[in-house]
Amino acid sequence: MAAESRGIARNPRNDSERQQRTRRNSEDEFRGTPFIPRIPRLLSVNSQLATALHLIEVAFKGNRKDFFLWESDDPPPLKAAVIVDADRGEDLGVVHALGELAQKRNAGTPHGYGEAGTTKKVRRLATAEEIQRAEEMRALNEDARRRAMERVKSNALVMKLSDAEWQWDRKKLTLYFTADKRVDFRTLVRELASMFRTRIELKQIGVRDEAKRLDGIGRCGRQYCSASWLPELRPVNLGVAKDQRLSLNPSQISGACGRLMCCLRYEHEFYVQSRKRFPKEGRIIKTKRGEEKVISNDIFRERVVLRGEDGEVRTILLAELREEAEAAGAPLPIVAPAAQSRISEETEEIDDIRGEEEEELVSDDVIVADERAIDVVESVASPEAPPADARERRPNRRRGRRGGRRNRPGGRGPRDGSSDSSPPTQGGDS
Repeated sequence: MAAESRGIARNPRNDSERQQRTRRNSEDEFRGTPFIPRIPRLLSVNSQLATALHLIEVAFKGNRKDFFLWESDDPPPLKAAVIVDADRGEDLGVVHALGELAQKRNAGTPHGYGEAGTTKKVRRLATAEEIQRAEEMRALNEDARRRAMERVKSNALVMKLSDAEWQWDRKKLTLYFTADKRVDFRTLVRELASMFRTRIELKQIGVRDEAKRLDGIGRCGRQYCSASWLPELRPVNLGVAKDQRLSLNPSQISGACGRLMCCLRYEHEFYVQSRKRFPKEGRIIKTKRGEEKVISNDIFRERVVLRGEDGEVRTILLAELREEAEAAGAPLPIVAPAAQSRISEETEEIDDIRGEEEEELVSDDVIVADERAIDVVESVASPEAPPADARERRPNRRRGRRGGRRNRPGGRGPRDGSSDSSPPTQGGDS
């Protein structure tokens, strides 16, 4: 009876320990088994990524260019019309550069993306029908500009609409304008959105960018440099013309945009480096004839014009002048090539800083209106006024000696001759 009780009766604690040992053994066996995942889809993705990506540069209307990616083993032919990704749609352009040239331009032009790269892609080559549709769109651009100009005159806005550009799928109309000051055209953009029933984008550009978009022939008889090959519109100031001894008449050194010609910078570096080898004009130097004054320098013929104390004027070669100055015990300084390059870089920085004052300010503010959300329009701020806290922090101006003594005992009265407005004291000391 005791044996049966021992065989039938079971201890629950022993059962739980047995189950835990069994669970541990199964986990140890599972951990020792290597895990081999099956990735058939991953291999297909890698095969798709093996497709070559070519960086190409596409040109649009008004010398506007951008970079895109071409997903194919063979790049598209040069000057071929392509359909590319655009703002909420598609646009048509022409292949301008590809291969190594496109890589170089992507790193060195203002519209390039540099090392970051671009994510926009070329969708396909354009068909003959799509090219014909783009040609018909050019006539609509001029019609849109004229209609928009009528709305500008009706709103009495001081701005000039220089160009209009329809997107190829007609989902957006971009209007480029120039203005001397900031323009509040919120009412105008609403009217244009309701008139054309599409998204409207207004961009303010400078006069030099306007000449780049419209293109033309310069006084040299060739196409504008900004529209043909010049990658960046750098500032040009009047000091560039002075260094080259050019006429300071604006009509002779200004381009079609009314600003100084971009080509004035092309030879400026040569003039700066060449004049460092010559003595400064107006300086008095010692030669074998005594003290002489430098009248002018001819950097092309390597000649210097000197005037002596007796008023005699002579022309001498730069090499001979150095020999005479050295024989007289006052040799002319020789600028080393390294110092020339360093001074040239400093001069270039100074020119850029000075040129910023004369450079046209291009507004980055863009207003976009959508026919589905005409009420949601970004506002263009009016010319900034100093904030109230800035006016409070402004220090009081220190008045001059005469102004400080006005309206004081023993000083002069107001400038207009009127008497002090404070009432006279009736009694004695208060």
